[in-house]
Amino acid sequence: MTNSKNIILLGKHQKPILTDVFYQDNKTAKPIVIFCHGYKGFKDWGAWNLMAKAFAEAGFFFIKFNFSYNGGTLEQPIDFPDLEAFGNNNYTKELDDLETVIDWICSNSTFKNDIDLNNINLIGHSRAGGIVTIKAEEDHRVKKVISLAGVCDFAKRTSTKGDLKQWKKEGVKYVLNGRTKQQMPHYYQFYEDFIANEDRLTIKRAVSNLKIPYLIIHGNKDTSVFIEEAEKLHEWNSKSKLEIIKNANHVFGASHPWGKEYLSQHLNETVDKSIIFLNS
Repeated sequence: MTNSKNIILLGKHQKPILTDVFYQDNKTAKPIVIFCHGYKGFKDWGAWNLMAKAFAEAGFFFIKFNFSYNGGTLEQPIDFPDLEAFGNNNYTKELDDLETVIDWICSNSTFKNDIDLNNINLIGHSRAGGIVTIKAEEDHRVKKVISLAGVCDFAKRTSTKGDLKQWKKEGVKYVLNGRTKQQMPHYYQFYEDFIANEDRLTIKRAVSNLKIPYLIIHGNKDTSVFIEEAEKLHEWNSKSKLEIIKNANHVFGASHPWGKEYLSQHLNETVDKSIIFLNS
């Protein structure tokens, strides 16, 4: 199994997109899986590397990346040394980053013998569950999409980041990162960008209009994104498939750092269900 880490892509917003690929170097065209991390996340969080290896061993060309404004840097891609960037992130930047990654793999000559460009699939965790469904609905190159513990509504998460008048006046609101103890900024541009692009950023609209196979995986013990959100996603798309992982939390039993050499039981179950779906 081959992996290339921290490939630098040029994003559309003056910041690089650090990208990893995992695959078996056997010159056989493989289905492509592009994984997007969630809010306060990064590509090397917890067990994501082990998950990438599991997909590669199952015959996929697996790509994961850091959103360009996720708060990481080229020198320190793990955690959040660049809080200024984090505060200036928004949903449309993440959609642009994902498009950049799709464009990159579609025009890449290095891996051309190991990829099947007619079989591009997206997986998004948490907030990125919404990002991948929006992108899948608007980009015909995407053939299947999977939401892992995904959110169903960006609007309520945007407007509840504090009093809007106070947010606009001060220009910034802060959210505590319980793990790193950092005060994570959200500049008012986050709200302005959502309002300016609200129709595009309505997950219900995207999910309802999806014409490709759509898998929703959620743990029934998720206290960050409640399972009712998965049920709404499933309700909005009658052809979607909902898989509930019993007793799984928001990160399917993983944590950061992850010192084990194997996946958690719930994440392993999640990967297995994803692979069956992608191969069906």
